[in-house]
Amino acid sequence: MIREPATPVPGTRAGRPRRARRFGRSRAMRELRRNRGVMVAVVFLFFLLVIAVLAPVVSPYDPDAQELRAQLQGPTGEHLLGTDGFGRDVLSRLIHSSRITLLAVVQALAVAVVLGIPIGLLSGFVPWVDRIVARVADALLSVPPIVLALAVVGVLGPGLTNAMLALGIVMAPSLFRLARSSAATASKELYIEACRSVGCSRWRLIWRHVLPNASSPLLVQVTFFAGVIILAEASLSFLGLGVQPPDSSWGSMLRDAFANIYEAPGHLVAPALMIMLTILAFAQLGDGLRDAFEGRGADGR
Repeated sequence: MIREPATPVPGTRAGRPRRARRFGRSRAMRELRRNRGVMVAVVFLFFLLVIAVLAPVVSPYDPDAQELRAQLQGPTGEHLLGTDGFGRDVLSRLIHSSRITLLAVVQALAVAVVLGIPIGLLSGFVPWVDRIVARVADALLSVPPIVLALAVVGVLGPGLTNAMLALGIVMAPSLFRLARSSAATASKELYIEACRSVGCSRWRLIWRHVLPNASSPLLVQVTFFAGVIILAEASLSFLGLGVQPPDSSWGSMLRDAFANIYEAPGHLVAPALMIMLTILAFAQLGDGLRDAFEGRGADGR
C-alpha cells in the first residue's frame, strides 16, 4: 500500500513558515550589507568594542595617575588630549570610559530584556497574566522615565549597577508591550493552532515559534534603546548618580570638564563627541535593521 507523504505542520522544520523566515533573514542581511550607513555604524561600534576590550593595552597612561604639576593642560606631544583638573591624561580616561559606557549598555539591556520579553510573550498567551502585568506596565509607563530612574537610584544609592538597574526597569514596559503584541497576534495564526493540535506545550509554542517571529521588531527596539541608555547613563553620571570615582564614564568626564569650563573649555569636546557619535551609530543601525526587516532596502523604498 502506497502511503501519501505526511503534510508538514506549519512552523516546523519542514514547514513553509520556517523556510520563509530563513529567506526573509537572508534578504534582510543582503539589504544591510548594501546600506553604507549601517556598515559605517557597524565598523564604528566594532572599533569602539575593540578599544574598550584592549583599553589597558592601548591607553598611553594609567587613567587614574595624577600629576598635579600638569593640571588642565591643552593637547601636547605627551598628552594628545591634554590633562584634567587632577593632571590625569584625558585620552587614557576617554579610552577606559568606553568600557564603562558599554558595560552600562549591557547591564541595562539585560535587565530590560529579562523583565520585559519573557513576561510579554507569556501575557500574549495567558489572559489572566495579561490582566495583571499589563496594569503594572501601564502604571510604570505613566511615570516619566527620568523620575522613575531617579527614584530607584535614590532608594538603592548611587552607582553604575544601581543606575542601570533603574534604566532597565524603566525600559522593560516598552519591550513588554512589544512582545505582548507580537505574541497576541501570533496566537491567532493557523500554524499555532496546528501546533496546539499536535500537542505542543505553551512554552514550546512561545520559544520555538512566537519568539523567532517577534525577534525582528524586538531587535530593532533593543538597538534604539542602546543609544537611549548611553544618553541616560551620561546624564546620571553627570549628576553624580551613575559611576562613582575613581571610575569614569563619558558623562562623569563631562561633569569634570564642566567644573573647569573657563580654564579648559576644550575638554568638553572629546567626551561629548564620543557620546554623540555612539548614539548616532546605534540609531543608524536601528534604522537600517528596521528598513531591512520591513523590506524597504537601502534606498528607503
